[in-house]
Amino acid sequence: MAKTTIQKIQQVAAVALNSADILLAEWLPDGERQGSEWVARNTARADACPGSFGVSLTSGKWNDFADQDAHGGDLVSLLSYLRNCRQIDAAMLIDEQLGLGIFQRSGSSTAPLPKPCEVPGKAQRRKQAETARIAAQARAAQAAQRLWHTAAPANPAHPYLVDKGVKPHHLRQSAQGQLLVPLYADGQLVNLQCIDPQGQKRFLKGGRVRGAYAPLGKVQAGRQLFICEGWATGATLHAHTGEPVACAMNAGNLAAVAETLRDRYHTLDMVIAGDDDRLTPGNPGRTAANAAALSVGALVLFPTWPPDAPDSLSDFNDLARWHSQQRKAK
Repeated sequence: MAKTTIQKIQQVAAVALNSADILLAEWLPDGERQGSEWVARNTARADACPGSFGVSLTSGKWNDFADQDAHGGDLVSLLSYLRNCRQIDAAMLIDEQLGLGIFQRSGSSTAPLPKPCEVPGKAQRRKQAETARIAAQARAAQAAQRLWHTAAPANPAHPYLVDKGVKPHHLRQSAQGQLLVPLYADGQLVNLQCIDPQGQKRFLKGGRVRGAYAPLGKVQAGRQLFICEGWATGATLHAHTGEPVACAMNAGNLAAVAETLRDRYHTLDMVIAGDDDRLTPGNPGRTAANAAALSVGALVLFPTWPPDAPDSLSDFNDLARWHSQQRKAK
């Protein structure tokens, strides 16, 4: 493959890590997160042992402990293995799914993406996996509704809220001290993001994320709408603009949320408020925000960094907290 093609594959692999939870929940739907790994059965073979297949959520490295030949170093090679297709095909599929546009730039062909090759029995296993995914989403939605309705309003003194410098708005809090961020799709509560006092985040096992969002303010036709990644960023935008915000929860979900809301509210004045991941290869926040804005014809907005702001800052909440610290220091 040409060097530029290899570089694009590597860029997709780097950016895909930012959406590893979403991708792995779709590719290996019977798995679950265990610490920094996604542990599941290997759907590419007749694997009856849960936990025999592990994927790192931080590096993308994967390994089948029962097959010494089944291992790889990133999420592109993983999808290539699961779908039995070339790595370029896998990278293009991920690129399309996350709306990155990496393979549509620099004069790239706009021909339809190639379909992955199937091996005997693979189609049936994929159908079974899809059925399992839908069932898992239904169970997660029921659990989300039960947890949400039994939880108390979030305490404004919760360490995460204090650290981020935002109000709780409509969040709730579990008896274990976790903040509960509600995710809606088609007007229904379908999932929760649970945030512990240390800021660790997780979704309900098997719950829907793609196309789901956490709203701040009332989303309605004829009013400007901001779409961003994380909830704390959304709370910051809502506080400073007074406009409604839809929090997509990660970069890979921006385009799906934008398209869902565009189709539901046809006259929305949409602004994609992207993260600027300056220290991450491929800058997944900026890349995904630009792609999402292009897909729906929206404006795109990024933080404007003062010359003395550290490069580690990446989103609007980071910028607001930095300005607050500077004011206090004077």
